Amino acid sequence: MMETQEMMENILSYFDRPKCGPAELSQLQAFVKAQGGEAGGVKEAVLEMVGQGKLVLTQNGRYATPAMIGLLAGRIQGNAKGFGFLIPDDEEADDLFIPANGMKSAMHKDRVLCRIIRQPQNGRSGEGEVVQILSRANSRVVGLFDRPWKSAFVIPDDPRLGQDIHISHELYGGAKHEDKVVVEIIKWPSGNRAAEGKVVEVLGNKDDPGCDVLSIIRQAGLPEVFPQGVLDAARAIPQEVPEAAKQGRKDFRDWTVMTIDGADSKDLDDAISIKRLENGRYQLGVHIADVSHYVQEGSLLDQEALLRGTSVYFADRVIPMLPPELSNGICSLNPDVDRLTLSCIMEIDENGEVQDAQIVESVINNKYRMTYDGVNKIFAGEEEMCRAYAPILEDLGTMRELMNLLLARRERNGGLDFDVPEAKIILNEKGRAVDVVLRERGISERMIEEFMLAANRSVALCARHAELPFLYRVHEDPDKDKMKEFAQFVNAFGYTLKVKGKVTPKQLQELLEQIQGTPEENVINQVMLRSMQKAKYLELPLGHFGLAAPDYCHFTSPIRRYPDLEIHRILKEWLHGKLDEKRVKQLEKAMPGIAQQTSQAERSAMEAERAVDDLKKAEYMMDHVGEEYDGVISGVTQYGVYVQLPNTVEGLVHVSALDNDYYVFDEKRYALIGERTRKSLRLGDPARVRVDAVDVDLRRIDFGPAPGWLDAKES
Repeated sequence: MMETQEMMENILSYFDRPKCGPAELSQLQAFVKAQGGEAGGVKEAVLEMVGQGKLVLTQNGRYATPAMIGLLAGRIQGNAKGFGFLIPDDEEADDLFIPANGMKSAMHKDRVLCRIIRQPQNGRSGEGEVVQILSRANSRVVGLFDRPWKSAFVIPDDPRLGQDIHISHELYGGAKHEDKVVVEIIKWPSGNRAAEGKVVEVLGNKDDPGCDVLSIIRQAGLPEVFPQGVLDAARAIPQEVPEAAKQGRKDFRDWTVMTIDGADSKDLDDAISIKRLENGRYQLGVHIADVSHYVQEGSLLDQEALLRGTSVYFADRVIPMLPPELSNGICSLNPDVDRLTLSCIMEIDENGEVQDAQIVESVINNKYRMTYDGVNKIFAGEEEMCRAYAPILEDLGTMRELMNLLLARRERNGGLDFDVPEAKIILNEKGRAVDVVLRERGISERMIEEFMLAANRSVALCARHAELPFLYRVHEDPDKDKMKEFAQFVNAFGYTLKVKGKVTPKQLQELLEQIQGTPEENVINQVMLRSMQKAKYLELPLGHFGLAAPDYCHFTSPIRRYPDLEIHRILKEWLHGKLDEKRVKQLEKAMPGIAQQTSQAERSAMEAERAVDDLKKAEYMMDHVGEEYDGVISGVTQYGVYVQLPNTVEGLVHVSALDNDYYVFDEKRYALIGERTRKSLRLGDPARVRVDAVDVDLRRIDFGPAPGWLDAKES
């Protein structure tokens, strides 16, 4: 019997035929039957497709694809000024501008059908209007409860929603003026009528410590609290490894195994060991917490972990993928206790090439809980640290040697090594940002990164050779047009990037080496990153462009990433010979859904983390209004230039503040050009700015030109 998804694809194939027009339901039923399906399920499938915007019911009762009648399906990207853009489902279609009077009550992220009323021309985007709202995306909204008089509204935190939500008196839910709340929409906007809702949760007064971050968590829909059943399941797991669980595993408890993590890390999921072999090669052991031993497939713990997809790390808290009894307890590779692991034991030659890799179930005992800072001090020769860790100085020295070989190998192969500055936000006891500093990326951080990359590559290669159903970490080749634009961009700085054929990672790595240490390094790094595809999880081994790796996966962090946990399960079943034909088919069917869910969870987590960072950076700059800073132009638009400070804080110098001239946006040169002075403000140029204003709620920092900046020499 044809499944629903297969039937939908079959129905769509009807419309792919030459000179095919809208069809009656009976015609679709006959077509599906001729293809070997059952006509009985066609009506339900067609109705579902209409609801998804894949088909449209015309006025004469026939069905057509949206494209056949000049419609586009997609999601609305809203704007605070009331207009929006349609982001089409069809990735090859251009975005469509939707003016405010064409939004027809659609809100940010709603799925809609739009009619195209003007095609793109002369570089201008096409224009359209919403004709049908397929599904609403904002059933719950986070915002500020505003009750200046008798009437009350919730002002959404996300300005892209574009409209306030009216709250009747009986639906206040105990909220007071200027509380942050979660409101459930009970009546969608229509015409000139505002949306109506009821308060379902009061987060606290907007000035309460932690309320700002909690608002972002709720807005992102992140599941902060574990369901009781999940907590009960976690608490039922013993916090010591029983002897029976250690049987049949490789026993590495007499090896010198250590962890190297941040000082405040509690979820330690990777440990390492090193040995110099008689043949001169290195034996690198990467030992990863065997979370799959405790989180069984299909269990409550597993369902919750898949829903979350990843742990989310904020400046003031962590939302873990697994309850603390697992993430910080029995799964964490804490020092001086036995732990179950899945180990990748690699033999690496003097060229940094992995000549052999074995994946084994194991048991370890972490002998040393090291920190990045502590190991960096040892590498710097700090006497006190060297004395304290004298027994492992030789091992650390050997690890450093191996790191250099692995780095050299990656550079030879063209793997990209971005050195984009990352901020660390310092909070006081009330959760307020008091400093923004750069995170150090020392030798120890690079060392662990290279060791994890080696293990991830080795596991992915093994999986592909064994033809396992699998989850790969995929980074596809960059879009040719975007690479051409990037080549033009770097050419403005005097660098050359040839893009006639396929751009290789090695070409980009050579460019990164050329710009190292230059004022424009950070900007070119960021533009290069934006010019490439986003990495994602996929069931197919399409390779990783950025790492110049034909095979890559995520194996090393199963405490905080679901794909790693799923990979562990598959590897263990393979090691035990349990992957029969039936099980392989079951896994192959499950992988695409898991890949899509975990990729989306990762994107949501990154957006929330970025939102909190922007919020805290704005909060920090509130105390520095009027002060002057040196920075670099990090973005250029027709409405002004963005300037990034050395600590990664970024603000906008609006074009209206550039009062020494009338500036025109030159898109090809990524610059604003003064009409009278010909003064050029380009990406990467130095800029001295003054902090003029900060809006923490909007996470916006406004800079103005400091005296002397715009007086510099002309371009």
